[in-house]
Amino acid sequence: MDEIEILREAVKVTRARRPFGIDAWVVLPDHMHAVWTLPADDPSYSDRWGAIKARFSKVVRLKGGESVGWKPTLPTDRRVGFQPTEAERLRAARSPSKVAKQDAGIWQRRFWEHHIRDEADYVAHLRYCMTNPVKHGLVERPEDWPYSSVHRDMRIGRWAA
Repeated sequence: MDEIEILREAVKVTRARRPFGIDAWVVLPDHMHAVWTLPADDPSYSDRWGAIKARFSKVVRLKGGESVGWKPTLPTDRRVGFQPTEAERLRAARSPSKVAKQDAGIWQRRFWEHHIRDEADYVAHLRYCMTNPVKHGLVERPEDWPYSSVHRDMRIGRWAA
């Protein structure tokens, strides 16, 4: 899918310029979660997210996505009988303030940042990322979701199916 490839490229370019480790990542139809390890000498989470969002949005805009009210769409949006809720429809529409600021409307303006406190907290957040597609009823098992780092972790033996 084109949007996933655009996101992957934005992450790749950003990591080349401002390195960070990806401990876990999952992309869902309307949001994503990530656990990163940042270098001790450059702990700017916000700068990295900003760069990813800007690169992604620019490519989507150049491809004409903004003009058609683009929002992330994944194959799960094609589920039999899938009907977006009123809240999902409202989130997909750009607000007047986003239009005035020439905001592409793809990203929410804020994000939640959490500093891992200890090993138990780290494991809990990794598990949260991996199991989020199950939580949202998109798949029965984490490994059934294609847009997740769970596949990498299974290959290296860090996640058991």
